[in-house]
Amino acid sequence: MEEQFTLFPIDTEFEAPKDRTASDKMAFVSFRELVPEITDTGYLTHAIVSYPAKFIPQVVRYAINTYTKEEDWIIDPFAGSGTVGVEAYLCKRNAVLLDLNLLLNHIMPLKVHRGKERLRKELMLKLLDGMQENGKHCFIPAWSNVQYWYAPEILELLSQYWGYIYSIEQDVYSAIIKTALLKVSKRFSNTEHRTPKLARSKRKLAAIETLLSENWKDQLIEIVYNHSLKTLGNINDFVMQTQHHQNQVEFQGGIDSSYVAVPRECDALITSPPYLQAQEYIRSTKMDLYWLGHTDEEIKELSRLEIPYRKADRVIQTETLDKVRDKLTRKDLHNRLDSYFCHTINALENAMNQLKPNAATCIFVGNPRIDGIEVELWRILTEYFSERCFLFEKVYEDRIKTRQLFGVRKNKNPDGMKSEFLLILRKANV
Repeated sequence: MEEQFTLFPIDTEFEAPKDRTASDKMAFVSFRELVPEITDTGYLTHAIVSYPAKFIPQVVRYAINTYTKEEDWIIDPFAGSGTVGVEAYLCKRNAVLLDLNLLLNHIMPLKVHRGKERLRKELMLKLLDGMQENGKHCFIPAWSNVQYWYAPEILELLSQYWGYIYSIEQDVYSAIIKTALLKVSKRFSNTEHRTPKLARSKRKLAAIETLLSENWKDQLIEIVYNHSLKTLGNINDFVMQTQHHQNQVEFQGGIDSSYVAVPRECDALITSPPYLQAQEYIRSTKMDLYWLGHTDEEIKELSRLEIPYRKADRVIQTETLDKVRDKLTRKDLHNRLDSYFCHTINALENAMNQLKPNAATCIFVGNPRIDGIEVELWRILTEYFSERCFLFEKVYEDRIKTRQLFGVRKNKNPDGMKSEFLLILRKANV
């Protein structure tokens, strides 16, 4: 079920106490209503690969249209699934995308396919047919416990299909088939494929056992064909919309956005940082990363840099954050809060330092709870950056009426967040 929003007039003022001046510039909106030209969050190439907590394109499109112009450079230090890059290219902007997750390097050449000719369905079908006939090549991920996650016969077939794809030319066609194989490699595994993290369960093991008694091979290959052809069609639609675009999308996955050298000065920042209680994107995508050729050591090294497992190298202090910190009694939650704000702000600050004077910073966040205490992320970020040459301009509140939550695992915010916020800061001319 998609999130549903209530539309409020864009200029409606928020009734707030006089001492909370930031709230006086709050506007209630529905970004899905403000950007009616986007009717599907997975349109064109946005849905090529599954990714947790995707940045919805309507928010990005609104920020691009409102705070940038054609040919501007936009930076996103938490690029995730690359939504900002796709929207930037569609709107004739350039983008710099940075993210800890190596998956970014694999998906962006497809999501922003810069070819000007339509891809050919007959070539895709020829490769898919060849994959089924493969008996020579085999690929097993460099994953120490891969056999724990697969029934032997399923692992054998997947390894043959992946082996074939790695044996042919590595081009846009083979990359498309890889996205389809990622889909079935998770769906036909022992993990609950509808949840972000790997999690074996009695329910899924029973489902796999039932599947193995049926025509599972036919089901698997049908998904691969359908996904590959659908993706090819989506990329062709993207090509038709961008035939005359000559913009650039630069991306670096597998890097620490807090300390990497930003390659150029930018005209705007548009990003959505990880959630306070859900930052483990490497662990959520590690099955994909193994099949894409990455090793245990590579993935473990990056996982150590994810916020829950990384110590703060400084303590961020603002009025609102200190009040939250004072209410927490558990040491582990103190550490998590400090880690989150330290490394989130480090990455934001690193990117914001490369913004031109008067450039807009657009940060999309929610207000999660930690130990039952609401954490106003937008207000904390406003307080921090207002003391560092950034001017508070506006905050948009997008009220969420309903949200789909995962019911098979414990959720830190079981009722969901009531709203999400687009914070706008402006770099001072100093």
